Amino acid sequence: MISWRLYLPAMLLGAGSLVAMSAERQEFAKLDRPLSGLPISLVGVTGTERPLTDDERQVAGVSDYVFRIFEMDSVRAFSVYVGYYESQVTGKTIHSPRNCLPGAGWQIVESGNVQLVNDGKPALVNRYIIANGNQQALVLYWYQGRGRVAHSEYAVKWDLLRDAAKRGRTEEALVRVLVPVPPGTGDLNDWRGRLAIAEDLAMKVANELLPSIERALPTWPTA
Repeated sequence: MISWRLYLPAMLLGAGSLVAMSAERQEFAKLDRPLSGLPISLVGVTGTERPLTDDERQVAGVSDYVFRIFEMDSVRAFSVYVGYYESQVTGKTIHSPRNCLPGAGWQIVESGNVQLVNDGKPALVNRYIIANGNQQALVLYWYQGRGRVAHSEYAVKWDLLRDAAKRGRTEEALVRVLVPVPPGTGDLNDWRGRLAIAEDLAMKVANELLPSIERALPTWPTA
């Protein structure tokens, strides 16, 4: 049996042509209010703003963003980044953390998925364990917008092309929750325990954050 994946590049190329033809009628879906209005406190911890530099913002190509560091007892407990694109066109689209993390010096140790809950419905998101020297962290990230929460880059790209061609809208947000895993003894059981604590915190943050982002994004007709 021939896998449908063999035809995926051609499908995306053909759909990309539709986007190019519909680029002139692309709608810029602006936020009703800036992302800085997202809750400053998550899981009982208050965050502080970490502005992107002009170069970082230009590279990211975001229309709006929020990047906050959350500390407990003067130690970074987790960080949250939300980057919003009011319209995605060639050269100005979401950059997948799967590609950006290695470029920033982080090695992907493990990748998979975990399930969150969005308005009572399951939402599958990406779960990565990353390392940079003696630093280790757990990352959850997903794509949110146009009525969806998605993890698969293939599905996200396909939905983007389809919505651009059919409705002239391509707005979307990238959401990333990063929880550092504190150093330990190096023992395997110790590592598992520290990772479990980090993952529990990441899941609580993500489940609390997800509906707030849903309310902040432009509405998407379900019909």
